[in-house]
Amino acid sequence: MASQKKQTSVGIDIGNTFVTTVVMTQDKETGDLNIIGHAQSLSTGMRKGMVVDIDETVSAISQSLEEAERMAGVPIERALVSIGGQQVSSSNSRGVVAVSHENGTIVKEDIDRVIEAAKAFSMPANREVVHVIPRSFIVDGQEGIRDPLGMKGIRLEVDAHVITASSPVVKNILKCAYQTGVDIEEMISSSLAASRAVTTRKQKEIGVVVVDIGGGGTNIAVFEEGEVFYTGFVPIGSSHITNDIAIGLKASIEFAEKVKVEYGAATTNHIAERDSINLSEIDPEIEKGSVSRKYIVEIINARLEELFQMVKDELRRVGRDGLLPAGAIITGGGAKIEDIAEVARETLRLPAQVGKVVEPIISIDTGILDDPSYSTSIGLCLWGLDLYRDQALMGGIMNSIGRVGGVLGKLSRVFRKK
Repeated sequence: MASQKKQTSVGIDIGNTFVTTVVMTQDKETGDLNIIGHAQSLSTGMRKGMVVDIDETVSAISQSLEEAERMAGVPIERALVSIGGQQVSSSNSRGVVAVSHENGTIVKEDIDRVIEAAKAFSMPANREVVHVIPRSFIVDGQEGIRDPLGMKGIRLEVDAHVITASSPVVKNILKCAYQTGVDIEEMISSSLAASRAVTTRKQKEIGVVVVDIGGGGTNIAVFEEGEVFYTGFVPIGSSHITNDIAIGLKASIEFAEKVKVEYGAATTNHIAERDSINLSEIDPEIEKGSVSRKYIVEIINARLEELFQMVKDELRRVGRDGLLPAGAIITGGGAKIEDIAEVARETLRLPAQVGKVVEPIISIDTGILDDPSYSTSIGLCLWGLDLYRDQALMGGIMNSIGRVGGVLGKLSRVFRKK
């Protein structure tokens, strides 16, 4: 998928509501990034990050891939995919090894071994390691080392953030992806992928939380000192808001979604008492009638306050409530609700903004760069390009960061035979 001058990366965000695919290229000489294809297809085969209907999920992935491939004008042969939801969890771990070379020089193999050692913690048999992300290294007691390669020492340690997921969830997502005929290079936590697209290095250094609001739930990632500190999940997403509106209007989910998209807002601060919604204009087939827009917004506001309160509780649980100077970056399809940052600011008591892609990227459709529903798939592409660059710098040895803990390689061989 790569020409001599350009490297291509494909990101597939397999969400509960949509499957979003982005095709990105990077000029190897100038480093310029260009989105040459993208697509979204409705997904009904996922729930809370888990595959509940394989055929539906395969169909949604295939449709998204075909549309993105048609736009890009290049075949999609391999991609990175996202994983999120309540079946994904994280913990911090430490790995320790002795430096192998007699002269005490730390080499790539030592770094690989210490990262592998960080996986050796008590974990249920039905879980898989998705990421082992080094936060910092320690050489002979000297802490805070970012890159120990080439240093001298006897004992090498790593403080790592380990993300695990339910084995059946991982295997079913990979099975669906492989059935579309695409090789899966990496599986990336959706909150980390989104963070790659919408946060700057400075924000990660001083402390920031990324709130990725999907259809079935919200994935969060907390960063400090440039590295991920905590990842978690809140079981409220944009579909819960739609369900609340449907109950309030005694209407269908489809109708409630239209009302949310066309008239929704996160706060009543900018809604006049007399503002009303003519329901028959949304769907001519329903009986004529109107409803106060403020009533709809109050429904949305109540659910969003609950969501951000749960995020605040997660931050309190890890000792970071009110202690993140860069505040909250809100992204994902659920972030498109008008004035959502106001509710986040009031509830979290932190600065808050809707995330936008921070990298200078050229796109045939510039609208997707400001569309938070594309942040995860764009982040997947950027993550893939990072891995390709690291691979080249390491002389063909893939960087350890972000590797799936053995499961991806094993499953890829199984699925290719079928």
